[in-house]
Amino acid sequence: MDTTPLDPTAFRAPAVLLSGQVDYDMYRDFRRQLDAAADREIVVIELTTLGGDPEVARMMGADIRFNSAMDPNRRFVFLGKAAIYSAGTTFMSFFATPNRYLACGTRLMIHERKMDKQLHVQGPLTTCIASVKATLNEILCSIEIQNEGFANLVQGSDVSLDEVLEKAPANWYLEAEEAKRRGLIAGVI
Repeated sequence: MDTTPLDPTAFRAPAVLLSGQVDYDMYRDFRRQLDAAADREIVVIELTTLGGDPEVARMMGADIRFNSAMDPNRRFVFLGKAAIYSAGTTFMSFFATPNRYLACGTRLMIHERKMDKQLHVQGPLTTCIASVKATLNEILCSIEIQNEGFANLVQGSDVSLDEVLEKAPANWYLEAEEAKRRGLIAGVI
């Protein structure tokens, strides 16, 4: 994998431009643009987002991993602009650290996944136990997925998983230069 630092000219005409809510519409737009960039050696994906669906971010990230594995001679590079919050940070975590860049002044926001669910327990007692266990299993699995993403994000940086787990519940904001100093990204453009 090429880890040569990129200069600003590499970001002049990104192959993929995304902004807004991370959702299925963004995913379709991402796939269309990614497929259209099949002939590029350096594929810059530029993103600005206040967040969205973490599973869609994971799907987009899986596409980056798959394409990187299928064609190791191509370089997939993330460029975050203005705001990379929540699901945007999840997506960024799928890029190798040498391929993560932020525009000057950009903020990352890292937080725990959120759930908004009411559990209504009614019926035979064994059925009640099953529905409570199902909700607990959903929470535990979501925490496991969340922590896998946190581990990917901090790999190779001086940010520990414990630090993320401590700060994420209160929404942890990092400015681009701090993210670079901490080793979460390769550079600030």
